[in-house]
Amino acid sequence: MAENATTQEQHEDGGLFSRPLFEDPSARALSRVGVVDVGSNSVRMVVFDGAARSPAYFYNEKLMAGLGKGLAETGKLNPEGAKRALAALKRFSLLAKGMDISPFTVVATAAVREAADGPAFQEQVLRETGLQIHVIDGDEEARLSAQGVLLGWPDAQGIVCDIGGNSMELARIGGGKVGKRATSPLGPFRLQQVEGGPKKRRDHIRRILRDLQAELKSKGERIYLVGGSWRVIARLDMERRNYPLTVLHEYRMTPKSVLDTLDWIAASDLAMLRARTGTGAERMELVPLACEVLRELVDIFAPSEIDVSSYGIREGMLYEQMPDKLRARDPLIEACRAAEATQARIPGFGKKLFTFLQPLFKSAPPERLRLIKAACLLHDTTWRTHPDYRAEACFDNATRANLGGLDHPGRVFLGLSLLHRYRNSRAGSRMEPLFRLLTEEELTEAEVLGKAMRFGAMFSIDHPEEAGSLHWQPKKRVLELRLTERGVGLMGEVAQARFNALVLALRATPKITLAE
Repeated sequence: MAENATTQEQHEDGGLFSRPLFEDPSARALSRVGVVDVGSNSVRMVVFDGAARSPAYFYNEKLMAGLGKGLAETGKLNPEGAKRALAALKRFSLLAKGMDISPFTVVATAAVREAADGPAFQEQVLRETGLQIHVIDGDEEARLSAQGVLLGWPDAQGIVCDIGGNSMELARIGGGKVGKRATSPLGPFRLQQVEGGPKKRRDHIRRILRDLQAELKSKGERIYLVGGSWRVIARLDMERRNYPLTVLHEYRMTPKSVLDTLDWIAASDLAMLRARTGTGAERMELVPLACEVLRELVDIFAPSEIDVSSYGIREGMLYEQMPDKLRARDPLIEACRAAEATQARIPGFGKKLFTFLQPLFKSAPPERLRLIKAACLLHDTTWRTHPDYRAEACFDNATRANLGGLDHPGRVFLGLSLLHRYRNSRAGSRMEPLFRLLTEEELTEAEVLGKAMRFGAMFSIDHPEEAGSLHWQPKKRVLELRLTERGVGLMGEVAQARFNALVLALRATPKITLAE
């Protein structure tokens, strides 16, 4: 149904380059959304700014309170953790008032819902801060985490696995929807209380995972990891592999790579690993137990691939409040459109540039075409940067920005095309280590796109299609530029030089004619 609605919407308003959705009143209602996640290990406040489909983090603060530490043994919240969590919530309440946040939603997960004194903690928080804590069950926690994955990964299909301090939730996703969910006591705090040593703990983990595998009927699917302990393991996988891009969202690992990393962690000094990755002591303390769970998860679920999502329950709460038409949009394109609207010299020119360049990419598959659209939208968003650094700023913005719907090779392709929008050569760039994430063919395609934008963006600064049109004959390798009368006047020496650079990148023969 959402797909049909999206198709109809694109026909009515011109597709992905239609009127920006963040101008719509129903979307602008989400212009400032605050959420607080009271977890077993951390208490975090996030304020999302703007109604773009890919959320912008206006404010983000986390405290590793350890609220659920010792819960399995005592049945109650950790006293020191409760004290620290309450202090954080008092601060968050005041911050929300100062930012005039509405809505402002506070949810609590395993620790508060399972602790005997959980209700008393809720009452104390309400009394002292005015914040109403909504305690969600494991099924709802799994659903919200899965929705968070869908927020940044609309085409995700497989099993979401969200590990917290006291529980681990799983959910099936596919077709833009959340399916069957399950919860388990496999959080590291809970595993600390399993008696009998490593072997008994391993048997305990395997027994629970086998039941989960049978319930979800999952074998050989992709697994999406959500949660701080998983992210630390993924960051360590990057460190072991000397991976050049340390953005965790959409980082992808093979089962073999994960197992090799788990062995490496087990044989390494945790203090050394902390120093190399900047991981906090409270988080690193839980990593060995999370490693034990992940090792058995890989063995029992036999995933085809293991991917990391930086989006989870907090983003799932934002997704919950989005109108359907906002959910249906491409998060990458919407984020780029929001960037163009606020940072470009001539907002709206990206669509015109794409239309002018489109003949060069008639055979591009849909996934490549959306990157080309994104590049056109971003091509002028770093114009305030010093000219000597614009190319690098473009590359950094694309590769390191908090963008959803963009895998790591896609980030590098987008960044490299924008680098070539400002610079003919990429040789000697400090970004060179990242280029290895692309094939030689992709490197060439990114260069062609960048040089095409470099020419099109200065050929005419208002309506390039009124000055001329491009005609690409790939078999003959002829690039023809048909100039209108206006275009003849615009085709000066600099424009000619940039057109020649594009021709060279295409390994083509140039042809300049007058339009009939």
